[in-house]
Amino acid sequence: MPHYYSEKQTSPLRLEKIKAILRGKLFEFYSGSGVFSKKKVDNGTRVLVENCVVKNNWKILDLGCGYGVVGIVIAKIFPKTTILMVDVNKRALKLAKMNLELNNVDNVEVKYSNLYSAVKEKFNTIVVNPPITAGRKLCFSIIEESKEHLEKDGLLQLIARHRKGGKMLGEKMLEVFGNMEEKTKSGGYRLYVSRK
Repeated sequence: MPHYYSEKQTSPLRLEKIKAILRGKLFEFYSGSGVFSKKKVDNGTRVLVENCVVKNNWKILDLGCGYGVVGIVIAKIFPKTTILMVDVNKRALKLAKMNLELNNVDNVEVKYSNLYSAVKEKFNTIVVNPPITAGRKLCFSIIEESKEHLEKDGLLQLIARHRKGGKMLGEKMLEVFGNMEEKTKSGGYRLYVSRK
């Protein structure tokens, strides 16, 4: 049975359109079967996008972008950023491309990548809502490999439920980077931030 973090989805795609107010603006997104949180923008993504640290002119990697919520919202709010959105789920990428058009965003590139496999450049920040259900090994490699894809002083910003694996991921970030701040706590979620 494919998961939302599988490359290919076998279920027929039933398109849905969802709305969300994020960073004070109304957004619409196409969603559908076979992608993460298809009915609404999930709380982790919401806390991440509302609280992540972003500056104009930054290069940003949205790792595991799903149907594109985080990258698209950042692109609209910070139009001078350059954003690369990657995912392993080909259906999610198709939806993300549709959502770029729907939201009239053009400072974003969408690319297939199994974690960092197709990522060559370095970024000022990597934002990620890791698939905890995919297991500790995968989540740890997201953290470990992020370092070589960050510029000096670049930030890894990771959202997770503190009691559902987040605490462990925060500790891993501290181990890998030597620093980790819990920037935001909201509804059981925490935004963990490490600086290179």
